[in-house]
Amino acid sequence: MSIDFTVAIPTYNGASRLPEVLERLRSQVGTDSLHWEIIVVNNNSTDNTAEVVREYQENWSQAYPLRYCFEPRQGAGFARHRAVEVARGGVVGFLDDDNLPEANWVAAAWAFSQEHPQAGAYGSQVHGDFDVPPPEELLPLLPFLAIVERGGEELLYEPQKKLLPPAAGLVVRKQAYLESVPSRLVLTGRVEGNMLTSEDLEMLCYIQQAGWEIWYNPAMEINHKIPQWRLQREYLIPFIRGVGLSRHVTRMLSVEPWQRPLALVGYAVNDLRKIVFHVLKYRWRIQSEVLASCQMELFLSSLMSPFYLWRKGYLGVPKEGAGLGVYPWGKSQKCL
Repeated sequence: MSIDFTVAIPTYNGASRLPEVLERLRSQVGTDSLHWEIIVVNNNSTDNTAEVVREYQENWSQAYPLRYCFEPRQGAGFARHRAVEVARGGVVGFLDDDNLPEANWVAAAWAFSQEHPQAGAYGSQVHGDFDVPPPEELLPLLPFLAIVERGGEELLYEPQKKLLPPAAGLVVRKQAYLESVPSRLVLTGRVEGNMLTSEDLEMLCYIQQAGWEIWYNPAMEINHKIPQWRLQREYLIPFIRGVGLSRHVTRMLSVEPWQRPLALVGYAVNDLRKIVFHVLKYRWRIQSEVLASCQMELFLSSLMSPFYLWRKGYLGVPKEGAGLGVYPWGKSQKCL
């Protein structure tokens, strides 16, 4: 039997979170005529994630299979690539282990792929499921936490607007990924001791540049669980710093190689302008207000991004332990 649609769940130490996601997928509606599957990609977890999935497999009576794959290379970028590589479906929908899909998510994702054959990727409407309501001052930061609520109408992401959906609830056409995304990327995702992020945006930039459309599909709704500690200053500052330090990669992808030196200067001048105006606006409150501190961290780390990436070996010839160039993408792992 051929598979139409694959749901991929990359997870790191997600043993306590996976059951709720799998139960949501077990309760999907409108999929009776759809051939689909679920793959859990264990991204080198140190907890009992494998045992949790194995238990589910032993008691899995659904018509759609539940598969398990182990990816030893740490980072969400590696896990997502492994998922695309082993997916049997031509369309792959990604759910993080803290993403709870609505009951029609799979059906809505598949329907959109049929209605929009030029869509190489499309994102969900992502609602925040907060342990505690976020303070009003932190609302501007919610898009960084993959909260995407852009209304009830479908929206085409236009390249000139430099806006793309996050990986939470993202659906990718396998053909678009394999034809567009190079085997060696720069960003891999956050790992212990390294908060570099935006690996999903780097992937989407390549798909968009290859001529595929990127969309927002509000019919696909998920609830993103946000624990209280993710709204604390101790988490937000390093997280935002990682976003900024990654920016040089995605900024340069839309620029012709011969234009990059000039673009580098232009971005640096703009970052400096933002820093100066931010200091004039907030002055001493930059240290005391979380939002002001996060915004300053974003401006400063964006300015430092090219120098940081070059010094750490992410640009140019990859060094040992840096970027995706260290490992060949084709390194196979058994998936069950």
